[in-house]
Amino acid sequence: MSPKRKYYYGTGKRKASIARVKIFDNPGEIIVNGKKIGEALVMEDLVNIALLPLKITDTIERLSAEIKTHGGGISGQSGAISLGLARALCVMDETLKPTLKSKGLLKRDSRIKESKKYGLKKARKAPQYTKR
Repeated sequence: MSPKRKYYYGTGKRKASIARVKIFDNPGEIIVNGKKIGEALVMEDLVNIALLPLKITDTIERLSAEIKTHGGGISGQSGAISLGLARALCVMDETLKPTLKSKGLLKRDSRIKESKKYGLKKARKAPQYTKR
């Protein structure tokens, strides 16, 4: 990476995952944690979810991205990458915001794991009832 390249930044969160996204104006590859996106997110569906903002705005060929993710699993990380890319695209070009907003890509998915309750096995699963 050459020093002092102009980039646009966006942060995405999903479940326990956080993605820090930098997008660059020049065409190139999308790198996630030092690997190509196909190697980092092994399933094709997760790659499609992560790249949805770029596909909707037709900027996938014109941009390159450098993404750092941590926390959670690959499913949460792909959702976090999607939100981070959408936010970075809005910083880069405000005219893309209505398109991304109409598709629901600028909204954080706030569903996280429910905490365990005392006396129960998991958040809601109770121990088996015994009559005698």
